[in-house]
Amino acid sequence: MADLKSQDIATNRKARHDYAIGDTYEAGVALAGTEVKSIRARKVNIRDAFARVEKGQVFLYGCDIQPYECASHFQHEAKRPRRLLLNKKEISKLDVETSQKGCTLIVLRLYWKGQKVKVEIGVAKGKDHVDRRQSLRERTEKREADRDMAAFNRKFR
Repeated sequence: MADLKSQDIATNRKARHDYAIGDTYEAGVALAGTEVKSIRARKVNIRDAFARVEKGQVFLYGCDIQPYECASHFQHEAKRPRRLLLNKKEISKLDVETSQKGCTLIVLRLYWKGQKVKVEIGVAKGKDHVDRRQSLRERTEKREADRDMAAFNRKFR
């Protein structure tokens, strides 16, 4: 079997573009057996996934794990809410942070940590159009500066 040590399964690249990410947390995910098999086959999509604190527990919504084709009689529902495994201090901290206006919990990536599936969630605030353009401009300027620096270093090697 392949080495599954901290290997990314899926990443939400659009999240960092649309949201300003604050604190990030690592959480385990309560999954059924067929869901793990589907994740191993990379039949997962976290683009619209988010988390919510409800009654002292954190649930993952919008994570699309496709049904496992080779399952015999038990099949999981593709977009069912899944419980995230965090300790009580983290849950209470997340509850306080998301109670502020405009804050939500966004899924940033889904990955293997040993034999366990983990999810990285971030406390996010939505960016407006001006902020998105400004971060795009900063990223472009940084890329051009890195390119100029690399060219300078190649020239004087």
